[in-house]
Amino acid sequence: MTAAATITAENPKLHELADDERVTHLRLLRSENVGPITYHQLIARYGTASAALDALPSLVRRGSRSTLCITSHREARDELAALKRTGARLLTHGERLYPDSLAAMPDAPPLISIKGNADLLRRPTVAMVGARNASDAGLRFARTLAAELGEAGFAVVSGLARGIDTTAHTGAMEFAMIAVLAGGIDSVYPPENDILQS
Repeated sequence: MTAAATITAENPKLHELADDERVTHLRLLRSENVGPITYHQLIARYGTASAALDALPSLVRRGSRSTLCITSHREARDELAALKRTGARLLTHGERLYPDSLAAMPDAPPLISIKGNADLLRRPTVAMVGARNASDAGLRFARTLAAELGEAGFAVVSGLARGIDTTAHTGAMEFAMIAVLAGGIDSVYPPENDILQS
C-alpha cells in the first residue's frame, strides 16, 4: 500500500507541515537508495518520516548492505534554506496544497518545490507540450489554444522548453500557467525563458 492510498475521507490530507517536519521528509528522500517508491513504502509502513529514518539502519543491517548514507539534518536544512532564498517552498506529498492529480499516482514525487500562486495547483489542468522547433502555424495554434483553455478556467501546464511549451505558456499567461521544471526551480533553461520562469 502506498502513501497515496492512505489519504481518504477518513484520513484527510495533512495540515501544512512545520519546517522541522519538512527537513525530516527531505532527509528521508535524500538518503541513499530512497527514491519515490521506497519513500512511499517507508511512510506507509512506519507512519512518519521520522520513524522511517529511525528504521533505515536496521533495514540495511537485515539486507545485503553494511553501510547506509543518511542525509544529515544540516544538509537538509541548508537545502530548504537555499530553496526559500529563491522565493520557493517545499510541499510534501499528503499536504493540503499538494495537487490531487499528482498525489493519485503510485510513484508521485514525495516532495515538490513550488514558487508562485499555489492555488493554481487546485485548478483543472491541461498539459501542452510539443516540438522545440515547431512551425509558425504550430506556434500560433498553441498560443491560441492555451489562451482559450486559460479563459475557460484551466491551468495550462508545460515543461517550459523552447517551442510549443514556451508558446503555450505565453498564451495562458494572463490566465493560469504552471511550469514543471526538470532542471530544478533554481535553474533557468532555456535561458531566454528567464522572465517567464520568474
